[in-house]
This record gives sequence, structure tokens and C-alpha cells, in this order.
Amino acid sequence: MSTLPPLPAAPDRDEADALPAARPRGRAAARLLPPARLTGPIPWVIAILIALVVMAAAGGLALRNLANNAQADLSSAVSVQVIEPNLDLRAQRGAAAVKVLTRMEGVQAVRLVPEAELAALLEPWLGAGVTSADVPIPALIDVELTGSAGRAEIARIEAALTAEVPGVRVDAQGDWLRPVYNALAALQYLALGLIALVALATAAAVWLAARNAFAGARETVEIMHLLGASERQMSAVFLRDVLREAVFGAAAGTALGVGAVWLLGQQFAALDSGMVGGGGLALVDWLAIAAIPLAGVLLALVTARITIAFALRDML
Repeated sequence: MSTLPPLPAAPDRDEADALPAARPRGRAAARLLPPARLTGPIPWVIAILIALVVMAAAGGLALRNLANNAQADLSSAVSVQVIEPNLDLRAQRGAAAVKVLTRMEGVQAVRLVPEAELAALLEPWLGAGVTSADVPIPALIDVELTGSAGRAEIARIEAALTAEVPGVRVDAQGDWLRPVYNALAALQYLALGLIALVALATAAAVWLAARNAFAGARETVEIMHLLGASERQMSAVFLRDVLREAVFGAAAGTALGVGAVWLLGQQFAALDSGMVGGGGLALVDWLAIAAIPLAGVLLALVTARITIAFALRDML
């Protein structure tokens, strides 16, 4: 049985540097590091994080639209209450207040709310006794102004009514929902904070994955460097794998997040509420959501590029 001749010993670093003619091109040397498959957890981690960002962004945009639409609808709305326990006198003063409001400048529409409608609105809280004379319900007048219901406009309307109708109280309807607006604004800031935390988590996950991948291929990277591959070419090999995994994770996460947003939208649409209906997403909002996976892929590439660059600098 014939024996194979012994293989020559591998040249050390100095000998390899002295043989530039034997080096292959950097592109060929870069092929020594085979591409990784989508078997690690990073694509799925990115998918989960992107899905969370999509849902948080959609929720924040919906809350913003809800608050803006509510403020726009109620910015010119005013409520006038005629407080009088006597039923007959209350009806007279309510009619007199309507006449004063009708001839005022800047008033677009005036509507005296029927007592039956008021009783139906208050019955869930006050019970059936709301229709009796024991519960004095003030006369309520809805007023629509041509402009915004600012403090000066409210004071002007109240002064004109008080001069002719006693027991009148004037309020801007938007003031009643001010605590709701503040709560919606707080939820929007919470959504922004969640997006920032998820972005940091994504960068940390990519940083750890890139460090582990570089550590596992450290010997191959050294051989590539000895064979003539530049730092840029070696970084491109790792970035190629990161790009593929990030694109896969971003696409899967976007599909999951959009599906969850669609299901939630269907549930809220079933409520058939006018206020909730103002929180729908417009085309601009969907374009902003579509930019989330692109931003996620870019963040992963930048993080991996910086990580690999520092690792190569420490090794070489």
C-alpha cells in the first residue's frame, strides 16, 4: 500500500507576508467563510421586536389621530346650562336663552336638548327617578360657534346670557375632555418610550450575535487576513449574513405586527363609537409603519458593522 507524501507545514505569519505572489485575491479569500443559515435565534428575536414596534407605533398614531379629531370636533362646541328647580320656569328660561344665543354674532347653530333625551342619558347613573320632579335636571343647550370656543368667547356668551337669563352656566365642551386628552398624550409618550427601548434591545441582540459569530470564526478570519483579504472584505462577509437574517426577521415581524393591528382595528370598529372611529390610521400613518422594518434592518447593519470593526481592530 503506497503512502502519501507528508504535507508541507503551513507558513507562519512572517513567511505568509513574504509570499505576496501566492496570495489569492481578497474576494476569493472572503469565500473561505461560508454563509450562515437561518438557524440561530436572531431572525426570530428581530421579528418579535419589529412586531412590538409596529404595534406600538400603530397604537401611538391611532391615539394621536383620536385626540386630534376629538379636539377638532369640540373646538367650537359650547354647552349652556340653565339651572332652575322649577320645571315651568326652567322651560321659559331655556327658551329665552335660545333666543339670546340665536341673535348673537359668531353663533352658528343652537339646539335645546329635549328633556326626554337628557333623562335617557342620565338614567343609567340616576335610575328611573331621574324623570321625577325630585331630581332637578338643568336645561341643556348645545351651541356651535363659527370659530374656536376660547376663554374670551365663553366669557362674552356668558355675559350676554346672564344679563337676560339668570342661573346660566356656559362651558366649552372641549374642557370636559381635557383629562382624556392628557391621558391620550401620556399613552403616546409611552408608545415612543417603548419604541426606543425595543430599538436598544434590537441593537444589543445584533451586537451579541455579531460578537459570537466573529468569535466562532476567529481562526478563519485570521487565515483570510493572511491570504490577503482586507478588513472591508471580511466585514462584508459578516454583514451579508446579518442583512439576510435582518431582512427575514423584519419581514416576519412586520407581517405579525400588521396582522395584530388589523385584528385590533376590527374589534374597535365593532364598538361603533364615533370617538373611537376617529382613531383610524390614514395613508401617511401606514407609510410611517412601512418604514419601521427598513429602519430595523438599517439599525442591525450599522450595529453589526461597528461591532465587527472593533473586533477586527482588536484582533489585527
